[in-house]
Amino acid sequence: MRHLFVNGPVQNGPFTFDGHPGKAVGVRLAAVLNGILGVPPAPHLWNTVTLAGDLRYRQAEGTSRCRSQFEAELIADKYAENQSPSAGIMTDADGEVADLALEMIECNLRAGVLRISRETVATCRHCGHMVGSGSQPCKACGGTESRDRAGLHLVAEPRPGRPVLDRSDIHAHHRQWPKHLQHTAGDVAPRLILSRTRDHGIQLAPFGLTGVVLDPRAGIHATVLAAARRHRAEVAVMTITQNAANHVAAHGVHFRRHNGIRLQYALHGHLPYDHLAGIQPLCRAYRATSAVWDAFVQWFLPLVALRAKTGTKPGQLAALFKHYMRAYLAQPAEIAATAVEEVRRSISAGGTDWITDKHALANVMVSQAVGRAGDSVAR
Repeated sequence: MRHLFVNGPVQNGPFTFDGHPGKAVGVRLAAVLNGILGVPPAPHLWNTVTLAGDLRYRQAEGTSRCRSQFEAELIADKYAENQSPSAGIMTDADGEVADLALEMIECNLRAGVLRISRETVATCRHCGHMVGSGSQPCKACGGTESRDRAGLHLVAEPRPGRPVLDRSDIHAHHRQWPKHLQHTAGDVAPRLILSRTRDHGIQLAPFGLTGVVLDPRAGIHATVLAAARRHRAEVAVMTITQNAANHVAAHGVHFRRHNGIRLQYALHGHLPYDHLAGIQPLCRAYRATSAVWDAFVQWFLPLVALRAKTGTKPGQLAALFKHYMRAYLAQPAEIAATAVEEVRRSISAGGTDWITDKHALANVMVSQAVGRAGDSVAR
């Protein structure tokens, strides 16, 4: 298997996918693209290494659950009944991910691109949590006093003359190369500290770094590669918004390749799910069934997000629904295998023009049984 699409790990917070469908765009998009390519479903990836998660677990009075079980139960609650992912879930603190991350760190230490060095960092005087510059209260305990503290940390060394992102890191047709992202992602300190104070995560004790874990911005890259390794894929394509990629790309520089597997970013935009009620009259005019409507929301709109990387406006929904319905009504009695294969080649190359091609889309719909009652769509 060459390409496997996986979602950029979703941060495990207080929400459900039904209540906040925008958080499921990357998950649904990965499922749609894998389905068209004919590859097995990928696990849903989750980001559990967060300070918010630490605080939430500390405040869960009387719990006897370990942190991993606590996070797993919160994740399970995100899904509607009978909608758990068929390939399961994977978090950025799973043993499988930690083993791979530690393996990658060791390789990078040997290569000299990562280093363990004594650094002086600002920490909360009360709880010892690493804090940023400025006079804001500690996010872990609310303390207002900080002190500089020297200790060993995992550090990413500068890469002179090499950008944080180049064309090979983005899964997109050359016309959709995000030049702005290349510049903003590189606007970081030349040396990055990749160890962080968290209660939960990939412990760096095997390298003599006690009390710290791998920065989750690096850890989510290891999570994606772990999913790819499980599926024996050569390229792991992480679905992610441009803003999120800008936030994590620099910290993931040394965690995008390992043992013949590489990671690319597939950028997608936001979708105006809160405005879908406005096109319900149009849905009724087309006499669309609930299965057809669900497929529009959960199958087609994520594809629109892949093409409209800067976001989709509410005013575009009616035209998008009409295009979707024209393709749905144009589905041929027999699949044009060459048309579907051409779409697969386009997906593998990062192309999106086929999404606006009624006939190409119609053939893909037939191949995926899109909108048929009783058939499942990507969730």
